Amino acid sequence: MSGDMSVEPKSMGTLADKRAIEAAPLSERWSARNTYELLCQTAARHGNRPALSFQIESGPKDSAETLTWFEVLSHVNQAANLFRRLGVGEGDVVAYLLPNCNETAIALLAGQTAGVVAPINPLLEPDHIAALLRETGAKVLVTLAPFPKSQLNEKALKAAAEAPSVETVLEVDIARYLTPPVKWLIPMFRPGRPDEGSAKVLNFEAEAAKEKSGGLTFQPEARADTISALFHTGGTTGMPKIAPHRQQGMLYNGWLVERLIFDENSVVLCPMPLFHCFGAYPMWMACVASGAHMVMPTPAGYRGDGVMDNFWKLIERWRVTFLTTVPTAVAALMQRTVNADVSSLQYAICGSAPLPKELFRQFEEATGVKILEGYGQTETTCLISCNPPNGERKLGSVGLPFPYTEVRILHLDQHGRVSKECGVDEVGEICVKSPGVFPGYTDPARNEGLFAEGGWLRTGDLGRLDADGYLWITGRAKDVIIRGGHNIDPAIIEEALAKHPQVAFVGAIGQPDSYSGELPCAYVELIDGGSVSAEELMAFAAENVGERAARPDYVEIVDELPKTAVGKIFKPELRKRAIARIYQAALAEAGIAAAVSVVEDPRLGLVAELSPATGALDEAAAGAALGAFARPWRTAP
Repeated sequence: MSGDMSVEPKSMGTLADKRAIEAAPLSERWSARNTYELLCQTAARHGNRPALSFQIESGPKDSAETLTWFEVLSHVNQAANLFRRLGVGEGDVVAYLLPNCNETAIALLAGQTAGVVAPINPLLEPDHIAALLRETGAKVLVTLAPFPKSQLNEKALKAAAEAPSVETVLEVDIARYLTPPVKWLIPMFRPGRPDEGSAKVLNFEAEAAKEKSGGLTFQPEARADTISALFHTGGTTGMPKIAPHRQQGMLYNGWLVERLIFDENSVVLCPMPLFHCFGAYPMWMACVASGAHMVMPTPAGYRGDGVMDNFWKLIERWRVTFLTTVPTAVAALMQRTVNADVSSLQYAICGSAPLPKELFRQFEEATGVKILEGYGQTETTCLISCNPPNGERKLGSVGLPFPYTEVRILHLDQHGRVSKECGVDEVGEICVKSPGVFPGYTDPARNEGLFAEGGWLRTGDLGRLDADGYLWITGRAKDVIIRGGHNIDPAIIEEALAKHPQVAFVGAIGQPDSYSGELPCAYVELIDGGSVSAEELMAFAAENVGERAARPDYVEIVDELPKTAVGKIFKPELRKRAIARIYQAALAEAGIAAAVSVVEDPRLGLVAELSPATGALDEAAAGAALGAFARPWRTAP
């Protein structure tokens, strides 16, 4: 895929290496015009090598299906031809609502070959799925057929009935991955089907098998600037937004990882979901670029039954060389003994959130492998920076910006005007330019202030660049706790409480306060079998949080912190809990019997809704009780 590398470093270890790699124009880095041409090139070079493996159960000896690159290309041809037969043309949308399996990886490539692909998180509720189908205008929806212990088919058909654009629902029957006699019981689990509206419901495998496998029946028109994917954001800041991705960004992500880390001998364990850009691009697209082998353990990845308990043995089974992970998964793995030969493991990359230093140390001690912390966003088609595999790894940083990606640290006003460019180690907002930066959300209303002057993407993250060019994330602009005008980085609280031996995860936020505006509070998930009281954790925080104003005013222990599918702590849910708790207490103190729930309003953000226990709400009394708080409230409908 790459051109002549004889005059440039073989890998990136320093900022100087990055600049040397960038000496060649980006246009010379790959010849494929789109991801389908890239797949054809890789199949021509590595056709008989393993490309994609999936095992539906997590045991190290459980059955698995492996496809070669020739077979992947054949299946993509059939699926893309099927989508075109169903009326998908250039610009039309194929959505998939699937857990991980081989069909998901095929649908991702085939959807963006026939038209535009729109992955949807299968953990969402039907009304949310329906809203995404309507917003993307999806013409075809690929989802699961009925399956034991899964409600996905029911959710999908219900959502399709509420999305008039969906003309066809294609069902993937993953029962075929089960070994006898279990698979023969599947018909017993087929419930009465909900109304799917006007959409046709067809079997994906049966329909695809009717199509030509040796090539496309149409000419793919996608070029560098063509929008070929619509990914919804992870939602850690509230309502998901839809980010369009260009072919150039997909090819760039694949080229980066191939250029710096992967080759055809690499084996990648990817328990990350393929509806998220981390799994779709740096992992699967990098395999498409390099000919590496990607392995998916169970439909639910890290969340799959037995995956954590069998994890090290899965690395031994597949002779994994590269691991993708997130801090929550690392924390869970470090509660389990390394009980297998993991000597094949060369790299582990961790994204999604800052990795506590103690977890980094434990992982290296247990496996002999250092974790490479990286940074990316849906809005940049993922990759932004990473600690260099063959250079200095600065613990706590997210490394050097990738070749052809530039990062600036800026102070900006609300309109995106630059008031100051920050110097070395000075904190400001991280702004990015790269071949992967998207053109803006599909909803124009979401784009106000999104780009700083000159077209620099505002990430919403706070950070700094050190003297060596390494990027350090210091917080999230929207996560900052503002106590009486004093800004508090929640990471200070989270890092301190994470040092407690009984603590697994911490989410720190600002809870409403009538005097200071916000006070810091923390929600804590303990390790398996952990035992410590909230009072003890408050005392521990008082000793370990150096900044007095940042010491939490409230600590609550929860069974499990709300998390996104890629392991980020979902702070909007924590903010909802805190608002409801504080407002409920204020109403009770005023003698008002009302229940408080918190909803996301697209215009106002989080809004408290009050439901009186009896009769009508005394709004004047409620206003007097809640008037000192900044967060809006209203009577529940």
